[in-house]
Amino acid sequence: MTAAQKLDPFSYPPRGLSREKAARYIGVGTSKFDQLVHDGRMPRGKRIDGRIVWDRIQLDVAFTEIDSVTENTIDAALHEGRRRV
Repeated sequence: MTAAQKLDPFSYPPRGLSREKAARYIGVGTSKFDQLVHDGRMPRGKRIDGRIVWDRIQLDVAFTEIDSVTENTIDAALHEGRRRV
């Protein structure tokens, strides 16, 4: 740690996240994250030299734009089963 880092009273979350950390940040596994990037629901990463990183702020915006679930699949299945009875 440098002297400047020791004197800085603020803690900064990383702005750029690896693929694994970006997936974990939005709460999914890497395979699902790859699907979300492929279909455009999540942003593409940025190449910085030999690394690809995801902008945490862009992830926040994209995550906010994903439709909210009105009913989970278990509740839907239970309701469907009740309708058949």
